[in-house]
Amino acid sequence: MHLNEDGRLYDEHAGRDQPAGRNRDRPQGLGTVFGLQIGDAAAFAGSTPRAIRHYHEIGLLPEPERGGGDRRRYGYEDMIRLLWIRRMADAGIALDDIRDAFTTGMASAGADSGDGIAGILERLEETLAEQEAESRRQWTAVQRMRTEGSRMGLLSDFVTDRLKGLPEGSLRQADLDTLLVTERIFGPLGAAVQATRFVVLATHPTLREESDRIDDAEEALDDSVAVDDPRVARVAAELWQAGGRLHERVRSHRQDALRLLAGPPALYGTGRRTVRPGLTRSLKQA
Repeated sequence: MHLNEDGRLYDEHAGRDQPAGRNRDRPQGLGTVFGLQIGDAAAFAGSTPRAIRHYHEIGLLPEPERGGGDRRRYGYEDMIRLLWIRRMADAGIALDDIRDAFTTGMASAGADSGDGIAGILERLEETLAEQEAESRRQWTAVQRMRTEGSRMGLLSDFVTDRLKGLPEGSLRQADLDTLLVTERIFGPLGAAVQATRFVVLATHPTLREESDRIDDAEEALDDSVAVDDPRVARVAAELWQAGGRLHERVRSHRQDALRLLAGPPALYGTGRRTVRPGLTRSLKQA
């Protein structure tokens, strides 16, 4: 393929100038390009034959007419579409999005017409806007997970919002593990209510120390200790008193937590564990 003296493209494969056929009404210049083989079409568009074949395979570029030897022959509309594909691809737009835009944006207009291209570009703008919004959502989620750490990032926003503003290190790993399990079982609302208890413990060191001491004493009561052992009654009494104090703090911190935590305060426990069956019976007798 080369230029004649009059500036017209000459196809040495066909042995003649190429102004005829479906391009006779096209303007001179690019309009004279008709019957290009795939190598010439690729060179003209700044692409490669392999890339053009891929465009055909994915439905991005329709199959052109075939000439002698059953070889593809690319005409004016084919080249215009190929040029647009290359321009969009060079801008970083995914081939699938370009294909969808051509499919939905052309309507009845030709791909090389102003109306057709306008529709295609409009559809691309919509697609890119949707992708940008989704990317921002994903970015925000990743930033949240990075900021809040491994356990906090697994909790819902409804729960983590209640934990914001706490002193660094005041919320323990065991607290987050407990909240994670609670949310998986009872949902965000149940975990948010429980989060209020951990907020109170995190912001009241005296209550936290008392909770730890009672939890340690409770753990020391293994299965070999009888229910009527005096130590059980003593720990039960301490748990009841500590639970009452914690309950009052929770009530003042969140009024809605008081409604959802209705019941004997000692049954809530004070921190790491729930109340043992033996302690529960003792509490009911207290």
